[in-house]
Amino acid sequence: MNRRSKRTNPESELYRALLTLRTPEECFAFLTDLCTANELKAMEQRYEVARLLENGRIYSDILTETGASSATISRVNRSLNDYGTGAYRTVFARLEEQSGKAEGGE
Repeated sequence: MNRRSKRTNPESELYRALLTLRTPEECFAFLTDLCTANELKAMEQRYEVARLLENGRIYSDILTETGASSATISRVNRSLNDYGTGAYRTVFARLEEQSGKAEGGE
């Protein structure tokens, strides 16, 4: 089990609430109300770092492109490859699938 989940409640209504959002705009609005600007910016940065790592980019390029610290890049890399839940890859695969459908792939 991911050690971070011991400090949170996976049964929280928050996660069901996120699933009710239908558009990126609704999601942005909800997260803007829920999080501070710095929290939201940090989540966006971590996601971007994960996406770049998944695409084979190297630390120095990611550092330059995102402004993330090497500690953040390392932590995201560990979540992506070592102790994470696999959720990054689930999201990447689903976005890729949606992209293919949008381009007429299916």
